[in-house]
Amino acid sequence: MKKTTFACLLGAAALVAGTANAAELGAVDQPIKLAINEWTGQHVTTHIAGEMLKAAGYKVEYVTAGMLNQFQAIADGEIHATLEIWSSNVSDEYAIKISEGTVVELGDLELAAKEGIAYPAHVAELCPGLPAWEALKACAPLFATAETLPAGRLVDYPADWGTPGADRMTGLELPFKAVPAGSEGALIAELRASTERKTPLLVTFWQPHWAMSAYDVKFVDLPAGEEACFADPAWGPNPNAINDCDFAPSRIFKAAWSGTAETWPAAYEILSNYTLNVADQQPMMGAIDVDGGKVKEVVAAWMEANEASWRPVVDAAIK
Repeated sequence: MKKTTFACLLGAAALVAGTANAAELGAVDQPIKLAINEWTGQHVTTHIAGEMLKAAGYKVEYVTAGMLNQFQAIADGEIHATLEIWSSNVSDEYAIKISEGTVVELGDLELAAKEGIAYPAHVAELCPGLPAWEALKACAPLFATAETLPAGRLVDYPADWGTPGADRMTGLELPFKAVPAGSEGALIAELRASTERKTPLLVTFWQPHWAMSAYDVKFVDLPAGEEACFADPAWGPNPNAINDCDFAPSRIFKAAWSGTAETWPAAYEILSNYTLNVADQQPMMGAIDVDGGKVKEVVAAWMEANEASWRPVVDAAIK
């Protein structure tokens, strides 16, 4: 696992925090309860934060909570923090609780979330000009299959996830036919087969995901996904269509119960300054989802190997 990227992201936060006086620990006899949501990456994110809090001298409990409906429990102080909120998939309740002042935002996690049209790295050798999206116009026949001829084949998200890949092919007038994958597992199987056989593949995918690292997946460079692109046909390279651009960018951030800062001042500072790099998270996801590792064991190994990265954030808050 990488030992430097996380340190780079944390360095600035640690430097800023280190210029201030150390915070009080607060109610160390009361456990800090962290939300555990539905996906592996969030488990990794949360357990790293939990281990940092333990290193500072706190007790930590992990509470299973649905991502969309966790905010009432946080507002009530039944859960004290949630560490990986995606702007692309957050309930309206979050904004309500923020406006009420019962939930407070802790800043960006700085995990580089992205959805897009992607390909295994070796495909760039087959289609010169990638990652520029315009290269796909000439290369489309390379991606064709019996079911898509003469168009190229794009493996899109499963049908019940929507048709974002197909929308981009239409918007950008690219000669590709989008074929829905049967499941997330089917998308991964396509990436695996393409990587092993060095065959062409274009796929709708996202990060953070362990497969991004395992199969060296790259994103096609599309026009920026600005809001106007999704409503105004005149915006973008195709004046006759919307969706002629990349996916809308996602922000990943953290939030806490409004009483956290007063109850555990140093913990609040640690969680506020905590960030995580996708290059660190994705291999841990793979160690869990692919290799069968336990979240606690995988995170513990990472913490031990990367103490120089996370320890300054803890020390800045308590010393």
